[in-house]
Amino acid sequence: MAELATVARPYAEALFRVAQQGDLAAWSATVAELAQIGANPDVQAFAANPNVKQAQLADTIASLVKSPLNAEAKNFIVMLAENGRVALLPEIGAQFAVLKNAQEGAADATIHSAFELSADQLTQLVATLEKKFGRKLNPTVVVDPSLIGGVRVVVGDEVLDTSVRAKLQQMHNALVA
Repeated sequence: MAELATVARPYAEALFRVAQQGDLAAWSATVAELAQIGANPDVQAFAANPNVKQAQLADTIASLVKSPLNAEAKNFIVMLAENGRVALLPEIGAQFAVLKNAQEGAADATIHSAFELSADQLTQLVATLEKKFGRKLNPTVVVDPSLIGGVRVVVGDEVLDTSVRAKLQQMHNALVA
C-alpha cells in the first residue's frame, strides 16, 4: 500500500539516522521486533480501541519488546502511540531494513526451496548467489514443496527461478506455442 509507505518513510529515515549514531545492529533488532509486534492483529485491535489511552498503548507495546529499550526507542513508541501511527510499525520496519541494507551494500534474499536446506547447502547457495547478484545477501529460506525441486530466489525485484516447476512451465509453454 503506497499510502502507508509514504507515511512510514519519514519515521523510518529518522529512526535510521538515530540508529547510525548508536549501535545499528541493536537498533535493527529492536525495529524488527517492533515491526512484528505492530503486525500482530491483536496489537492492531488494541491500538484501534478508542478506550485505550495513548500512554497505556505505548506502555503495552514497550512491555512486549523482549530486547532492552533505550530512551530513544521508548520515545519513538510513545510518539507513534500519540500520533495514532502504531499500524505503521511493519512498514517502518521494512523501510528501516532497506536503508540498513543499502548502507551495508546488502540485500534481503528469500530462497524458496522444495526441501529443507542444510547449513552447508545454504552456505554454498548463498555464496553462489552473492556472486550472481553482486552483493551480500541476508537469506530467508521458505520451504515450498510445490516447486518439486530446485530453488526460486527473490532479491528485491529480481527473481532467479531454477525450480523444476519453472522448467516444466517453460516446456509447457514451448509445446503449446
